[in-house]
Amino acid sequence: MTEHSSRETLSTRLGFIMLSAGCAIGLGNVWRFPFIVGKYGGGIFVFLYLFFLLVLGFPILMSEMAIGRGGRSNLVGSFRNLATSDTVGWTRLARILISGCFILMIYYTTVSGWLFAYTGYFARGVNAAFASAESSGKFFDELTRSASRSSLYMLLATLLGSVICWFGVQKGVEKYVKYMMCALIVLMILLAGYALTTPGMREGLAFYLCPNWNKFTQRPLETVFAAMGQAFFTLSLGVGSMTIFGSYLNWKKSLAKECAWIILLDTLVALCAGLIVFPICKSYGIDVNQGPGLLFISLANAFSNMPMGRLWGMLFFLFMALAALTTIVAVFENLIAYLQDEHTFSRQKATLLVGVAVAVLSLPCVFGYNLLASIKPLGGSSTILDVEDFVVSQNLLPFGALTLIIFCFGKSGWGSQRFIEELETGQNWHYPRPILLYWKYILPIIILVVFVMGYLQMFR
Repeated sequence: MTEHSSRETLSTRLGFIMLSAGCAIGLGNVWRFPFIVGKYGGGIFVFLYLFFLLVLGFPILMSEMAIGRGGRSNLVGSFRNLATSDTVGWTRLARILISGCFILMIYYTTVSGWLFAYTGYFARGVNAAFASAESSGKFFDELTRSASRSSLYMLLATLLGSVICWFGVQKGVEKYVKYMMCALIVLMILLAGYALTTPGMREGLAFYLCPNWNKFTQRPLETVFAAMGQAFFTLSLGVGSMTIFGSYLNWKKSLAKECAWIILLDTLVALCAGLIVFPICKSYGIDVNQGPGLLFISLANAFSNMPMGRLWGMLFFLFMALAALTTIVAVFENLIAYLQDEHTFSRQKATLLVGVAVAVLSLPCVFGYNLLASIKPLGGSSTILDVEDFVVSQNLLPFGALTLIIFCFGKSGWGSQRFIEELETGQNWHYPRPILLYWKYILPIIILVVFVMGYLQMFR
């Protein structure tokens, strides 16, 4: 069993689960999941996604959580505390991975700002701007091209995340994320309940939950790899964002049970996002295959034309904004803890530095949203936001996940025996040998496949 030093812990188990789940739950669940399901044929993709979430996401999440709990620090400190040799090399790798959290935040805050903007627009009753698909598209284009408005809403998202973290782990982060997660779940239930009363409910659910074998047989491998990628990326593993919450976890708790709750909540939100989106799309004739524009253009247009659309539009974008804000707070906490642990900064100084750094580094994304349109591998109409997303999603996340697995089982890293001891701490059962062999040898190959296939699909 790993030696545990004293460290601040979260006050309740519920707080740990809500905070960790809040880090996992974000735009990947409520934005990307619905349109990628639409692209790959509904129910068959959902089934494959759930399968790969179990065999891919779950062990990587447990690895990252175990490193945090075993090392009782951020990713850099945990690597230093646990590595048996080549400590300098492992900590350098950890710093590269943690940089992914900064890159993630400098475009995540921009998109989150748009969500807060849309929440405010519907609350103020300006949803007439979304009355037609053309006007809705024009409105979004004007928002993204307006550096002043985009900057203002990006700063709002950054400020909210910073203020919550300012008050500490228990009085700030844990307390307010629990409130936000509860509000998120209530909004999700309300919106799903409304969506299931719309005229296109049956058609939407059939599309969402029933396998479309024709679409699957047209591109089976692409669908399988897309499901693997979504299961991998939805939890944002590999850049140390979950490590810090593992360091707050009491070692008397079972890692398997805690991680199962996190994945359950993450999956519940993703599945409910589909229950909200697809009935509404089918009710208002919206093409579910159109990609990210589904959210800011088509759904905004649909809400503006439905009964009580101002209310439902406001609640929907508030739901999206809260999902994004929980991730911002959780990732900010990881960056703040890094500065506290590695540079002995006070929480207030670390919070101020993270907030200012993210705000300043986000400005190129805000000002350059419509630049880089000629980069073919990034989609042919790419932006700085796309480049930053590409760096994190297609590079740092899979590279980081592979690094975590190698560190856990490698002789110069933590080592198999000590890692397994940490996994089994707090529970009265042992992992079967076949599962551990899969974890050590097969899982890294799957991660490499996801990494390579991501590049192949980008250049197709």
